Amino acid sequence: MEHFDDALARKLEAFERLGDLEMEKLRELQSKRVQIAGGNEIGYQAASARGAYILRRGWACSYKRLRDGSRQIIDIHIPGDFLGVRSLLLRSSNYSFITLTDVEVAKVTVEALREMFQTAPKLAVAFLWAASRDEALVVEHLVSVGRRGALERTAHFLLELGARLHLIGCGTGDSYECPISQAVLSDTLGMTTIHLNRVLRQLREIGLVVFREGMVKFPDIQRAAEFTGFELGYLDHSRRS
Repeated sequence: MEHFDDALARKLEAFERLGDLEMEKLRELQSKRVQIAGGNEIGYQAASARGAYILRRGWACSYKRLRDGSRQIIDIHIPGDFLGVRSLLLRSSNYSFITLTDVEVAKVTVEALREMFQTAPKLAVAFLWAASRDEALVVEHLVSVGRRGALERTAHFLLELGARLHLIGCGTGDSYECPISQAVLSDTLGMTTIHLNRVLRQLREIGLVVFREGMVKFPDIQRAAEFTGFELGYLDHSRRS
């Protein structure tokens, strides 16, 4: 098993140490891989269920298209994330996915998940943890869009993204590559690109966040965390086993 090249395994091991059986089952689950170029849809809002995916490499986002043609990005997805799990159980999906970079995904079926959980029950618990953690992320984003000011909202999201990437071995938490555009980030944070540009400039000027040329850096990550009220608790990064 390509353990150190498997972001999903790294993510799940933050909760549960995986043995040889679990690693082999994860390998089998991710055996059907597809390459998709950046800027392409993976699933369609209101489309019939087509199965879920594991994002193995690259970045994507989930979004909801509104009646006026605008969109609200629900989340940015990085390697190790599931895409469209609810479409395995519901008749249709109420949001879509689009690739932000070239990606590699592994398609997952209900049958494959059922077989894996029956033969490796430890993985069932780890997957439930991952789903609960993803729900906590959505709740935090809702709080940000609804209650946090623009500066706090932006810095908080970039801190969270850094922590998520660090968990799977990408970046250091206070410095990481970030290939998303300002248009994507603004749709994620619920503001215009012009407003976001001003916010990023302010954050840079006060020494909290520098987002430039595809890199995010926190000159003083502790100060940034205090400014935004960012805490790692809802990400649940501590191994329990």
